Amino acid sequence: MLRDEQLSILRDISQSVAFADDRHGKIGELIADGYVMKDGDLFELTAKGATAVEEHAAALGTIDDEQTNASSDQLT
Repeated sequence: MLRDEQLSILRDISQSVAFADDRHGKIGELIADGYVMKDGDLFELTAKGATAVEEHAAALGTIDDEQTNASSDQLT
């Protein structure tokens, strides 16, 4: 299971966001695990990485929906 920091890195890569050098060691772990590949100076998500980002976004959407419903219930 991916940690929040790893998912954050995957999201940044998927959105082509530049990140600090201190995160490059963590990217090495993601490359070794098959989530990311290096293309020259750029990092790209593999199919496995893209799936992890999509699943995490879907899970967050479910959590957000539950929180919105709970907030709506409190207002009535």
